[in-house]
Amino acid sequence: MDRPQEDLDRLHRDLGRPADEVGAFNAHRLVRVHNNVWRLMWWQFLRGLAFGLGTVVGATALVSVVALILGQIEFIPIIGEIARAIIEEINGP
Repeated sequence: MDRPQEDLDRLHRDLGRPADEVGAFNAHRLVRVHNNVWRLMWWQFLRGLAFGLGTVVGATALVSVVALILGQIEFIPIIGEIARAIIEEINGP
């Protein structure tokens, strides 16, 4: 007769685990940020600024390196001249 009570106790304990996990998930910082509209907008704004700045800096570095490498190629006259013009534009007067 003790067996059904043990099963019920184990079932009750097992059903409490998902509730504990949901509580831990809701306490997570990222979920708390997404629960507030203004905080979410501020977070996305900062994320967009960082993404935009990283894109510009990365593209600038990549174009500069490619232009410098292509400027060293003199046996292909068209590419060398174009790269040299880009380098002069980057360096300025």
